[in-house]
Amino acid sequence: MTDIPRRAVSRTAKLAALPLGFAGRTVLGMGKRVTGLASDVISAEIQQRTAEQLFSVLGQLKGGAMKFGQALSVFEAALPEEIAAPYRQALTKLQEAAPPLPAATVHKVLAEQLGPDWRDRFVEFDDTPAAAASIGQVHRAVWRDPGYGPSGAPRHRDVAVKIQYPGAGDALLADLKQLSRLGGMFRAIQPGLDVKPLLAELRERITEELDYELEAESQRAFATAYADDPEIFIPEVLDASPRVLITEWIEGTPLSTIIREGTEEQRDEAGRLMAVLHLSAPMRAGLLHADPHPGNFRLLPDGRLGVIDFGAVARMPEGTPEPIGRIAALALRGDAEGVVAGLRKEGFVSSTEPIDAEAVLDFLRPMLEPIAAEEFRFTRAWLRGEATRLASPRSPTFQLSRQLNLPPSYLMIHRVTLGSIGVLCQLEAKAPYRAILERWLPGFAPVA
Repeated sequence: MTDIPRRAVSRTAKLAALPLGFAGRTVLGMGKRVTGLASDVISAEIQQRTAEQLFSVLGQLKGGAMKFGQALSVFEAALPEEIAAPYRQALTKLQEAAPPLPAATVHKVLAEQLGPDWRDRFVEFDDTPAAAASIGQVHRAVWRDPGYGPSGAPRHRDVAVKIQYPGAGDALLADLKQLSRLGGMFRAIQPGLDVKPLLAELRERITEELDYELEAESQRAFATAYADDPEIFIPEVLDASPRVLITEWIEGTPLSTIIREGTEEQRDEAGRLMAVLHLSAPMRAGLLHADPHPGNFRLLPDGRLGVIDFGAVARMPEGTPEPIGRIAALALRGDAEGVVAGLRKEGFVSSTEPIDAEAVLDFLRPMLEPIAAEEFRFTRAWLRGEATRLASPRSPTFQLSRQLNLPPSYLMIHRVTLGSIGVLCQLEAKAPYRAILERWLPGFAPVA
């Protein structure tokens, strides 16, 4: 058995064992109910132990589990504080850390993808990875540019060399299949948290993310759209093959570090720039950056937001759909009938079933709080409050939500928006979000 299949079997065994451990804890909880221990204490105890085992296992994995762990970590701010606090550090590590490939394996991939003379293309190559993620790791190197500089000397450039893990595709599919069985565990940690749509979407994006040439194409489109931009920086792509991507190296502070120890000013500015990128990219590049976890962003020394991963994008050649901005503006103006009419036309509400328009407006108003005022500070407490309001089966909001639908054409936009809001809440960032929408969101006219 080779190392790669052996690692895959190990991953599968760890993931398969998780539901068994959860079942044991559930039985333990039932036993304690018989003894009269308070149900809320039992629930908290089960949540704690489940979260501990789940995050511990996810933290050791590559492939689909690592990718899922990164996606889950974006929503860390929505978890109850007593659950999130002990594991916040572990979740953050999921965003930028994974066990590295041996140097010999790295060299083999480079030879296969760039040719046997791959070393001739670099002045230097560091065998120790500078960063790692779900399906690949990044090495720092010095690229030998063709031609010469103004002084006649050869041109050299610091570059990031992203190398895909051998067998990454098979690992992703196998891990996602196993993770699809863990819905009950996530409901134990956060009731109402449905992971199935997230897993389904991750599965759909696997093929695109495994193709580094396609990622290079997306990154070049972003780089062209934001060339010389004073707020957003996109590194230049220098070369690409299906499993190796070489881009300009950028220095900066990872957003995960800013979340953990940044000043209020840094966190506010990082949040503002994240919102600018998220909202402006569809109009400027015809693309939506679809992987908003903090490991993909750096705050550069000159104040710009550096973006370093374009494996997951949504193609939006027409920009963000205009009805999103128009319906949001109608809701802020209190036009309940206009909101329902717009939602019906887009497929969010059945075209035949009756629905209480004022109740729909009440449902939406708290979600729109960040753009109801000129400035807003996202917080973990605000997000947890919204998660509780939307997830509690006894809540009128929950009952109304069962009459609403998410059209497939809006699934990606919805998921990325939620992910971006999760990061803003981790940053606890204050910014003029309404003005950013007025500038970049079609249909969202200035609100009187």
